[in-house]
Amino acid sequence: MRESYALIDLNNLKQNYFNIRKKVKPAKILAVVKADAYGHGAVEVSKFLSELNPKPEYYGVALFDEAIQLRNSGIKEPILVFDVINSEKLSIAQEYSLDITISRNIDYEVLKKFCSKNKAYLNAHIKINTGMNRLGIRWDENLNEISKFYKIERVKINGIYTHFATSDIPKDKFAKTQLERFNKIIDKLKSLNIDLGIIHSANSGAILNMPESFFDMVRPGISLYGYKPDLNSDDSIYLKPVMSIISNVANLISIKKGESVSYGRRFTSKTDTQIISVPFGYADGYPRALTNKSKAIIKNKFYNQVGTVTMDRIMFDIGNDKISVGDKVILLGKNKNLKFDAWDWSKILNTIPYEITCNISKRVPRIYKF
Repeated sequence: MRESYALIDLNNLKQNYFNIRKKVKPAKILAVVKADAYGHGAVEVSKFLSELNPKPEYYGVALFDEAIQLRNSGIKEPILVFDVINSEKLSIAQEYSLDITISRNIDYEVLKKFCSKNKAYLNAHIKINTGMNRLGIRWDENLNEISKFYKIERVKINGIYTHFATSDIPKDKFAKTQLERFNKIIDKLKSLNIDLGIIHSANSGAILNMPESFFDMVRPGISLYGYKPDLNSDDSIYLKPVMSIISNVANLISIKKGESVSYGRRFTSKTDTQIISVPFGYADGYPRALTNKSKAIIKNKFYNQVGTVTMDRIMFDIGNDKISVGDKVILLGKNKNLKFDAWDWSKILNTIPYEITCNISKRVPRIYKF
């Protein structure tokens, strides 16, 4: 067993989930567990959520491989795959009872050909591009280009959705514009007496900032794992980070004033001091760009990371404090009144918590506690 591990607090996950559920009620929940549940472990997270009452009505993944993994682990709830489709992926969707995403005009012929050839029955959601301009059928497309998907034999449209580009910013005008575009499409399709199925649009940012976007279902991702998508997002839901990164002191040495630490001699001590080595590095997901900029919590005190971050180890300057080999080191997380979380890393790296948690590598064991 490694001395370093990611501690996944399932109680915090549960609290986040029910706090989200309370705000969006009566909307359903699609729990986004793509990218291995943002690094938290998709199988373990999904199994845990499926034991709650009420449990998520849907799960959402980016890839068909991710959906197969969930099905093989025993997840029986509907799974929506956000990926684009082709004949091979449609075969997988049929075999594993997955909901596909229709996101391109060319999907019409792909679906017709597949269903006709294979006598297949498929479940689908239509994605509308209201301004994200990544995937989806354009909101200003001829209505026939959208409505024709509802007429394909053996394809049941279970829902329709869009994705916001700026919903994490409170009162953002473009997010409002996207919502207006989506509402127009919904109204036009309803005027044709089409059963749209589940209407959904709200990601984590919209859940916090845009209650008018909840519709029938919401899609929490990063908020499930305890983070707002932007520091300026509304605080209307109390969230607690689910992941902590824990290690320990592997070695302790004394160095003299003027001596350097690690590759490239990017840190030179201005005093006689003690340096500890911690078995965690950039191969584990501790970015090299944190060099000389990060901190750790040891015995409820902050210590500065020093010297170039290496593949397997990082060093901290502990001065003359009494710290011993084996003492616990919190690289990401909280201890009593101190915290150093994914937003603290993000501020240094000019990124977001999504990237931090997703990049904690597979060689770091996940330990689940409740």
